[in-house]
Amino acid sequence: MKRNVFFGGLLFVLVMVLSGCGNTKEVAYFQDVRDGLDLAETVSKELVLREGDKLTIVVNSSDARLANLFNLPVMSQRVGYAGSGNSSYQMSLYTVDKEGMIEFPIIGKIKVVGLNRTQVAEKVKNEIIKSEQLKDPVVTVEFANMFVTLLGEVNKQGRYEIVNDRLTVIDAIGMAGDLTIQGKRTNVSVIRSENGVRHVYTLDLTNAENVVKSPAFYLQQDDIVYVEPNEVRKRQTTVNGNNVLSTSFWISVASLLTSIAVLIKN
Repeated sequence: MKRNVFFGGLLFVLVMVLSGCGNTKEVAYFQDVRDGLDLAETVSKELVLREGDKLTIVVNSSDARLANLFNLPVMSQRVGYAGSGNSSYQMSLYTVDKEGMIEFPIIGKIKVVGLNRTQVAEKVKNEIIKSEQLKDPVVTVEFANMFVTLLGEVNKQGRYEIVNDRLTVIDAIGMAGDLTIQGKRTNVSVIRSENGVRHVYTLDLTNAENVVKSPAFYLQQDDIVYVEPNEVRKRQTTVNGNNVLSTSFWISVASLLTSIAVLIKN
């Protein structure tokens, strides 16, 4: 009888521990990937300009003097304390206004909203040639101050600058130091504002086909990537959560073991 009580108590403790740990799930990405698998990803969408975006435009030519007429001045900024003598230089930025325009030297207003970098460069080049001020302009365009935000179960939450025209959600997660072990691979949300409306796209990172075919595979400026915590992590945030780290759990275990010991002794 005493042996039955003892093993019954041990079984109860084991059940409690297992329930505290939660169900073990695979944490590997792209579990459906196999040798020879071909994945047709969503159409690659380059970043395009929106209202309020900023960009640099540099015009070069064989005639540097004339080319400089089409360039904004370079700003000098102090670095460190006043009077230190150190300075840095930064290109002046164009800002897309509410009408989707930028004010370009000599040319005037140019509509750039909805255009990618290549299209902006081509449009500016054509406008300069039409002005008959410069015959051989070479136009370089770079987007500036574009960011995505990563929140939730990633190792380094924060706001990250978009450094190329095609930033995938996998790239962004890598920039944030990968997901934590508590991150729910099957439920990664990308929150995107389009025409004043918030859209939420849910990605299952254990399924490669689901990820690469999602409209949110390629991120856009101001996207928010949120990684939901798994069930164990959620329980750990509650006061009465059944997890092996909680003080109340171990008090209950100690009390149970004491009761078992008393029963065996008697």
